Amino acid sequence: MKESGRKQGAPSPCAACKLLRRRCAQDCVFAPYFPADEPQKFANVHKVFGASNVNKMLQELPEHQRGDAVSSMVYEANARVRDPVYGCVGAISSLQQQIDTLQTQLALAQAEVVHLRVSQSASPWYHGFGPGSPNSSGSPSSKLLGSQAKPIFDMDMVESMWSY
Repeated sequence: MKESGRKQGAPSPCAACKLLRRRCAQDCVFAPYFPADEPQKFANVHKVFGASNVNKMLQELPEHQRGDAVSSMVYEANARVRDPVYGCVGAISSLQQQIDTLQTQLALAQAEVVHLRVSQSASPWYHGFGPGSPNSSGSPSSKLLGSQAKPIFDMDMVESMWSY
């Protein structure tokens, strides 16, 4: 059973003290957040922020906020290791671009659905789906969606719909 990053009985140094090659004191500020079995966690944080800065940040925070602060530092440090220039901002930017693209695609799909519903309810026989027509096998929507029909709205039109 672990307690404060150390095994009971044997005083095992936390990952921070192990990396810094120092003795791990009973009141080590790093021990609860950087256990000995997760050395890479502290190594990345140390590489990006420096042990002294992390120590200062943790000591300035109330204990109930330190866990969240360490989680944030670990996330940012891991992102910086993967992308030294942009860090987590690059990941956030990429996700935002994906959201924008998906919102545009959703708007196009919703507009097509509305257009299909309106055109089907206004004149169901207009598109050649009446009884006895060669296209009457299957539902009208499956015929329209199955074909490679081009989108009803242009991308510029959808973008103008979203920018109020």
